[in-house]
Amino acid sequence: MWFLLAAAVIVVLVTSLRGIAGFYTDYLWFKDLGFQKVFTGILGAKVLLFITAFVIVAGAVWLNLFIADRLAPKLRGTGPEDEIVARYREAMGSHTGKVRMVVAAVFAFLTAGGVSSHWNELLLFEHGGKFGTKDPQFHKDIGFFVFKLPFYGFLVNWVLLAVVITTIVTIAAHYLNGGIRLQSPTQRGASPQVKAHLSVLLAVIALMKAIGYFLQRFELDFSTRGFKEGAFYTDVHAKLPVLTLLTLISVAAAVLLLVNIQRRGWALPAIAVGLWVFVALIVGGLYPAFIQKFRVDPAKAKLEAKYIDRNILATRAAFKIGSNTVSRQDFTAVANLAPADLQNDASTIRNIRLWDPDPNITRKTFANQQSIRDYYTVRDVDVDRYTLASDPTQVVAAVRELDPAKIPDSSWVNRHLTYTHGYSDIVAPANAANDQGFPDYVTKDLPPIGQPVPLRQSAYFGEGGGPGDYAIVNTKQPEVDYQNPQGGNQTSSYAGSRGVALNSTVRRAAFALRFGSINPLISSYISPKSRALYIRNVRDRAHKVAPFLKLDADPYPVVADGQLVWVIDAYTTTSRYPYSQSAQSGGLSDSDLQGSSFNYVRNSVKVTINAYDGTTTLYVSDAADPIIRTYQRIFPGLLIPMSKASPALQAHFRYPEDIFKVQALQYADYHIDGAQNFFTGADAWNVAKDPGIVVRNGATPTSLAAAPVAGPQLTVVSQTANGRIPPTYQQVRLPGDKQDTFALLQPFTPKSANDSQPLLTAFLAARSNPDDYGRMTAYRIPSGQSVNGPAFVDSIINTDTTISQQLSLLNAQGSQVLFGNVVLVPIKDSILYVRPLYVQGSDPNNQIPRLERVIVVYGSQAKMEPTLQQALTDFFGSAPATREQQGGTPPGGTTTPTTTTPGTPSTAPAGGPTAAVDAQTAQLIAQANTALQAAQTALGKGDLAGYQSNVTAAAALLQQAADRAKAVPAGAPPTTLAPATAPSVPASSTVPTTPGAPPSTGSA
Repeated sequence: MWFLLAAAVIVVLVTSLRGIAGFYTDYLWFKDLGFQKVFTGILGAKVLLFITAFVIVAGAVWLNLFIADRLAPKLRGTGPEDEIVARYREAMGSHTGKVRMVVAAVFAFLTAGGVSSHWNELLLFEHGGKFGTKDPQFHKDIGFFVFKLPFYGFLVNWVLLAVVITTIVTIAAHYLNGGIRLQSPTQRGASPQVKAHLSVLLAVIALMKAIGYFLQRFELDFSTRGFKEGAFYTDVHAKLPVLTLLTLISVAAAVLLLVNIQRRGWALPAIAVGLWVFVALIVGGLYPAFIQKFRVDPAKAKLEAKYIDRNILATRAAFKIGSNTVSRQDFTAVANLAPADLQNDASTIRNIRLWDPDPNITRKTFANQQSIRDYYTVRDVDVDRYTLASDPTQVVAAVRELDPAKIPDSSWVNRHLTYTHGYSDIVAPANAANDQGFPDYVTKDLPPIGQPVPLRQSAYFGEGGGPGDYAIVNTKQPEVDYQNPQGGNQTSSYAGSRGVALNSTVRRAAFALRFGSINPLISSYISPKSRALYIRNVRDRAHKVAPFLKLDADPYPVVADGQLVWVIDAYTTTSRYPYSQSAQSGGLSDSDLQGSSFNYVRNSVKVTINAYDGTTTLYVSDAADPIIRTYQRIFPGLLIPMSKASPALQAHFRYPEDIFKVQALQYADYHIDGAQNFFTGADAWNVAKDPGIVVRNGATPTSLAAAPVAGPQLTVVSQTANGRIPPTYQQVRLPGDKQDTFALLQPFTPKSANDSQPLLTAFLAARSNPDDYGRMTAYRIPSGQSVNGPAFVDSIINTDTTISQQLSLLNAQGSQVLFGNVVLVPIKDSILYVRPLYVQGSDPNNQIPRLERVIVVYGSQAKMEPTLQQALTDFFGSAPATREQQGGTPPGGTTTPTTTTPGTPSTAPAGGPTAAVDAQTAQLIAQANTALQAAQTALGKGDLAGYQSNVTAAAALLQQAADRAKAVPAGAPPTTLAPATAPSVPASSTVPTTPGAPPSTGSA
């Protein structure tokens, strides 16, 4: 017996070793980061819940089985059931006590198994405080609904389940003991003692139902029965009285069941149960439905008005979109811009984003040009701002990360000891390109160019890597940084203080079990100084440290204080804010907010993770949030004040996209004041439709008549999940502001079926500068004014004949035209739309987008030119210098305006941008456009012969231009003009550096 027991224990230990190793190495990981209190706090809550539940259920089951055994009849009958009882008693013999303990333990384990998953509710219940605001129906503090009610509900439901299971087990025990007879000729039913026992258990069930009904009254604050979410007319005047009645009936049933102990039969309990069933199923279901159908629906606007106001106020408070957080400002959007207006907003013009961070554009270009080696990759490109040439400049930035799938000779040593990290950041102005149309990198290449030689550029932590990804560093095997110019490998060794030390056989064995490889235990390369780096994906790392937070979809790299760090925005959410409308989160791909149900959200935390050593810090960015204050009490030392972050780091915190998308979707409805206006919804908005990233396919036509106006074929290759235009980060001076800010902008159009109304109604802006972080303004177009929205602008571009004809040339020779996102840019009291245009190869294996043209839409006209300045000059006669010009002056200066004929490609002035094509080709294109203009004039006069003659001539000229483009020899200047190199960055400028480098001592 003991041998079998020992063997079973050994088998369990062996099969559990990997789990034990994972548990142990998790503890070491938390301890290395200094967060062991998080590990022990969560573990303690889980253990407390499990043990408490186990003890309660085991005790209840054991006690009731013990009572059942004591109440077993002494005399045996002669019926068939008595034979079953006799056999049961013979089988049990002297083992009744042991069986009782085993049965109690089994049911306790099954019942308590899932209880530990409610650790978060327990911790919030224990430490939660007040919101300082009361719900309008029950006049209880919001904290009761957020922190207390969820745990009360869980507790009541769990106790009810436990009592029901105990009752079922008890009934089975009484039957096996002979206390309940179903077929006995002398006694049917339960004995008086058994009836008393079961009456007590049923009374407890009734009492738990009464408590459940009482708590359900508060759940009405989250009802979806009314016009919006919350306790509306039917809930307050029909459902609430029914729940109160059911509470009283359940209490009465419990009393009757206890009274029934002294009576024979089950008449009274049957009456109570019957009344309860009638009220619950008939009255509880039919009465509220009747009130809704015949009382509310015919007069909904009137009867629901009071509750609509409650819903509006609660939703605005829960999503921080009320009048105290979102200011409103009329924006006339008149078309009266002059060159002087552009000059006054020159910094905004210079920062108009031309490199779209979409994965199909800039990430693809970065990856092809800056991965350098096959085992490096660029997983994402993000938008940020740095000071270049003394000016705040919007940039696109990335980190050159390791691609484990492409490590050469992917042995265990290479995979985990040699190729352990990525290397260096990559930075380029978002508004500049070199003379080939590619990003004008200010930090690039290996070894890195454009910044001082840093002490720590190795990126051990990033957006890649899964659960099995790990590196063992500071070993006897050198780690590869990059291939040096001499052809050998530049190597280094990890010098950080983070990472779990492999300084004992036990630890090495634990990691061998965790990673499923014997090598960490037996490798001779590993020494006591070696360290294990694991959980290297920054989002996974943040999840592990703070599982109670929701994470933004887009971590972004920041260089500050001589360190390369990842920043991840984190949110606190709840679905328990009374009367608040649940968020629309379907368009948040890869975000923790996507698909989750919540009606309250705060961007409460900024998580930073050092790319070199993985140091993880959580800064509280919204100290007024009661939920994050509660977690500060739960986990002391985990969440630190924002003031502890350095000014250099705070300067790169940006208002996050995910919460802004959620707020914008809510604000589209909840900007409306007054219940009546809200009910009619006449002024409701939609976030503007997303034209998407679009590829234009097709070859150069053989004749101009064959060139369709809207292009041969348009294919949307990238669009948001919900079809709404994504917000855009811009370095811009917003209307009414005195200085530039780094802001998120989101345009709106009127709510309409199938987005049939594409006119702009408003745009929402959220600022990110440290001195006005999170301040939002809604700029509203006056009612009745017609201003084009993004989808309308997309249509203007696609139907412009001049643009379409030029695109036909760009689509030649196996290339594709790629339209970027439509960007709304407010200038003074007007609006410009800018859409960059890229060209890439049509071969999917050779697609490196390069910036080819810039399209500007002003009013109902579109101009496409090689540079932004030229396109603006087409409209306004002159424009400030823009960084995408080769030879342009540094930001703050101007260049000689380029005079062009509207709708025709511009040629560069002397000393200005390099020409897009050689002089003869440019002349052919100009002649073709002259012929096209003559054709339009002839058509307007009804001269069809003249129209056809000019169209034929233009077609021949365009064909000659296309033929000449094909004949340009290799190595010659490109046949397309891309924006030129940005101004150089003085050594004194404040620019990104890399970890370990002296801050602000060189170019970016």
